[in-house]
Amino acid sequence: MSNLPNCPKCNSEYTYEDGNFLVCPECAHEWGAEQAEENIDDAKVVKDANGNLLNDGDSVTIIKDLKVKGSSSTLKIGTKVKSIRLVDGDHNIDCKIDGFGAMKLKSEFVKKA
Repeated sequence: MSNLPNCPKCNSEYTYEDGNFLVCPECAHEWGAEQAEENIDDAKVVKDANGNLLNDGDSVTIIKDLKVKGSSSTLKIGTKVKSIRLVDGDHNIDCKIDGFGAMKLKSEFVKKA
């Protein structure tokens, strides 16, 4: 297996080195090795309402009553959510809440438990 990063343009895993550059054979994108190291450092950084770094598998607590779209019920303050998963997008936490099911939350409405 190669330890080269995926292509930043098309996310192809078949990148290869060509001198000081990395090349994607699928979209022909070329970039410098220094840029690839910077992209690795810029991985998903998700912080809770208090500024604590969140990771996959963390447990969080809801800090505000949240209305559930399409339902008449609300998520109450203090509800504990276990085993979160971080995703890209506006609602950057994917989780399963007892009594509600699968749900996406914004990190600004939770704190690390």
